[in-house]
Amino acid sequence: MTRNNDLTEKYEVIVVGGGAAGLSAALVLGRARLRTLVVDAGEPRNAPSDHMQGYLTRDGMPPAEFLALGREEIARYGVELVRDRAVDVSRGEDFAVALAGGRTVHARRLIVATGLKDELPEVPGVAERFGRDVLHCPFCHGWEVRDERFGVLATSPLSVHQALMVSNWSDDVTLFLHTVAEEELTDQDLRRLAAAGVKVVPGEVAGLRVDDDRLTGVRLADGSTHERSVLFVAPRAVPQTGLMERLGAELQETPFGAYPVVDPTGRTTVPGLWTAGNALGFAEQVVHAASGGYRAASAIVGDLIMSDLDAGLEE
Repeated sequence: MTRNNDLTEKYEVIVVGGGAAGLSAALVLGRARLRTLVVDAGEPRNAPSDHMQGYLTRDGMPPAEFLALGREEIARYGVELVRDRAVDVSRGEDFAVALAGGRTVHARRLIVATGLKDELPEVPGVAERFGRDVLHCPFCHGWEVRDERFGVLATSPLSVHQALMVSNWSDDVTLFLHTVAEEELTDQDLRRLAAAGVKVVPGEVAGLRVDDDRLTGVRLADGSTHERSVLFVAPRAVPQTGLMERLGAELQETPFGAYPVVDPTGRTTVPGLWTAGNALGFAEQVVHAASGGYRAASAIVGDLIMSDLDAGLEE
């Protein structure tokens, strides 16, 4: 990691975000001999999880270890990394990125890989146990909790889909309707839930029961408690698109928030601006984010090469 006062002002590419997407992009850029800076605020989305799953050869690795190895790898190719936060950005002849530490750095191309924030339902105990026995993704955690007693906290009718999905990992699933009224469930919802063996319990969830630092039950507002050892929730995704919006990137509304309009490489509608990882979509797992960073970086390498060649022909 470089210190702020060691940073040069001008780079070929600045990558904002030091997660899987940003580090993967930086690795490709460094190997392409481009002067690259990674600005890392140190707030990865998967920080609450002890392990990450489903990444070939890295299954079960702690997220912090994965990122530490990534930082070591990019350093081999001269990529600089600064622990700081990008607080503003503008575009003139190049991109100017203002850092919280007071420095402004410039680059010809910019990758925003700032991810998203998970806003959890306001139920006592959920935030404290998130990533342990309060979970959100069966692909990330389903194997580790297979055959346990699952609960699913419904915060919208889309939670029916989550309950149906997690039923693949357990035959004992209860959908707690919480803030969803029974009449909001369609006939098809009810038929599918019954076919999957999912029990539906109306009523607001007031909290969790925890014994010996383990989830043991879900407590309803009426005072009843249902024994559960795992609770799946659906956080509200808040895309971190502020920098891209400042540059005028076009966004599109989705059921999971507004995300930038991009081409297959992650190129936005702003010339020279790419994005990767959860900054461009809710469901980008670590392996997808790393792949997206690779695609964005390789596209930028080609873009810079062609731009320089064309500029030379015009001279």
